[in-house]
Amino acid sequence: MSTPPKKYLVTGGAGYVGSVVAAHLLEAGHTVTVLDDLSTGFREGVPAGAEFVEGRVQDAAKWLDASYDGVLHFAAYSQVGESVTDPEKYWVNNVGGTTALLAAMRDAGVRTLVFSSTAATYGEPVSSPITESDPTAPTSPYGASKLAVDHMITGEARAHGLAAVSLRYFNVAGAYGSCGERHDPESHLIPLVLQVALGRRESISVYGDDYPTPDGTCVRDYIHVADLAEAHLLALEAATAGEHLICNLGNGNGFSVREVVETVRRVTGHPVPETTAPRRDGDPAVLVASAATARERLGWRPSRADLAAIVADAWAFARREETSTS
Repeated sequence: MSTPPKKYLVTGGAGYVGSVVAAHLLEAGHTVTVLDDLSTGFREGVPAGAEFVEGRVQDAAKWLDASYDGVLHFAAYSQVGESVTDPEKYWVNNVGGTTALLAAMRDAGVRTLVFSSTAATYGEPVSSPITESDPTAPTSPYGASKLAVDHMITGEARAHGLAAVSLRYFNVAGAYGSCGERHDPESHLIPLVLQVALGRRESISVYGDDYPTPDGTCVRDYIHVADLAEAHLLALEAATAGEHLICNLGNGNGFSVREVVETVRRVTGHPVPETTAPRRDGDPAVLVASAATARERLGWRPSRADLAAIVADAWAFARREETSTS
């Protein structure tokens, strides 16, 4: 049975994941308002059919009213390295912005929230695959800011009856239509390797080849952005008043850095030179998610788990971007 059309505010909806989720909401027949200050998002990333408001999440009270059925919250800074050198930026925006958003929702009587959390809340994993009951010990201000928001949401749900779901992502990749990755600076592996295939970068750096993994390089769990978006719509349906549900999202298996590089070579047909660099501090050997809670509580199962298919979608988007900017 289909869900009756509703009205949602998507904060950060001009960014990579937010724009894909907004597109899925529109395709499901919902009314969508995107709120984004365009500091990291792109106006052209806002899907057609969504109302766009340029503004900061700290000022959400200016636009949020009782006509909204819920909020999907993506408005956050997300660069781990930057958070180490400029931690106050992350506390002010990620934590302060969410504090203001929760107050605006409370005042407007909007009682459903889906929050874009992160696997960075776990820090160095104590076991694999990672479950929601594993210890949370973030190793960066970025991860700490997201964990702080998760704690805030738990309190809001208990004290004020908020129906909330936090989705902790692992490595999001791929593209959906005209929506794909274009971070500046780019720090994610698949788009970086694709830049080498496009000739925009001379080689890809492999940070460490002596990890206790089959080929010595780090292993990560990659999830297609469209699978991720579908989880958000299921989370809206599963949200329960007074409860803060936390779910990991991932495919449950991992691919090494070298497997990603080799897959890009096969998919693109281009050479991808690589150089070996020293390990980076804080890089765990393996990060793989258990998505058992998402399967049980949301009814979610990823359908695009094939790495070559994920890379192919990202490659198609990267080539379109290259053509449009050349």
